[in-house]
Amino acid sequence: MKLKIKKEILLDGLNKVSKALSSKNLVPVLAGIKFDLTEKGLLLTASDNDITIQVFLDKTEDMNIEKEGSIIIQGKYILDIVRKLPDEFINIEVVDELKITIYTDNSEFNLNGIDKNEYPNINLDLSKNPLSINSRVFRSIISQTSFAASSDESRPILTGINFKIVGNTMECNSTDSYRLARRLIELSTPVEENYNIVIPSKNLLEFVKIMDDSEDNLELHIFNNKVLIKYQNILFQSRLINGTYPNTANLLPDEFILDIKVDVNELYNVIDRASILTSDKEKNIVTFEIDGNKLFVRSSSAEIGRVEEKMNIEKEQNENLKISFVAKYMMEALKSFEDEKVKISFVGEIKPIILKSEKDEGLTQLVLPIRTY
Repeated sequence: MKLKIKKEILLDGLNKVSKALSSKNLVPVLAGIKFDLTEKGLLLTASDNDITIQVFLDKTEDMNIEKEGSIIIQGKYILDIVRKLPDEFINIEVVDELKITIYTDNSEFNLNGIDKNEYPNINLDLSKNPLSINSRVFRSIISQTSFAASSDESRPILTGINFKIVGNTMECNSTDSYRLARRLIELSTPVEENYNIVIPSKNLLEFVKIMDDSEDNLELHIFNNKVLIKYQNILFQSRLINGTYPNTANLLPDEFILDIKVDVNELYNVIDRASILTSDKEKNIVTFEIDGNKLFVRSSSAEIGRVEEKMNIEKEQNENLKISFVAKYMMEALKSFEDEKVKISFVGEIKPIILKSEKDEGLTQLVLPIRTY
């Protein structure tokens, strides 16, 4: 294998596939990146058994292929070398089958490679009927739901995002039992069969990191135990979480005793300030008191002190209410909205709080209140 390639092209590809590298992997070969060089270009592959990422770099004038071949190179070292070399072009050559020389005009590195046959057989097949989704919409789905997924591995099913796809409707839910994030979107083309899958949220967050800001469509290829996402020159494969996702539809109430409209940024900042006086950000409880067209936001700590903020609100019913909740959950829910204003609906002092977007009817956030007496 012998290759001359522009540094920035190689580095971009290595950065993307390196998201699938794990230092804790029990299989040493999976700490490496597999290089497959053909006359068409360079294929980079990395996997940690949980996710697999493959990036194909097309042959262009920025790539000179002298000899085809395959080799596995330790991911950490090739990434550091390429990142720190100052030259515009980098040469990679395999000599004596498993010795790799990486060189430029002024630098030379010699690494020990790993035989390509030691790499596990990874199947990245595509399905016949993939789902097509706008990449910007997919990015927003992940950012608006992933934060509500659980980090507690004792209930693995809740660590994922649930995708339910029926006809031309895709419903995405995540919950950790204390809050719920839901996003509904309409697909441009109806699916031929229904799907109900759970994808680990941490894997989807890794995928979002390697996306750019383009409006390109991506393809979702769904199988029994895995999902493959095809996006530009990237193939990203993740395992699915086995099990039945809880029915979250019955958590959303139909009728409310009080609806208010508030400025999203103002309320976020008010809660942020109210939660300063606490030693534990994760469990900081904030109380809302709605009195007339004023919202009072209070927080107190026996050791530190108390704080009260007030702001103007728009109110639809002539009801007053007092309710408490975890500040972090409400702030993360507010952060998911792209509107200037959000509608917050209440059923009672110990019933779920519902946040809805005015512009995007498909986005709903639910936060459970906390009993404070």
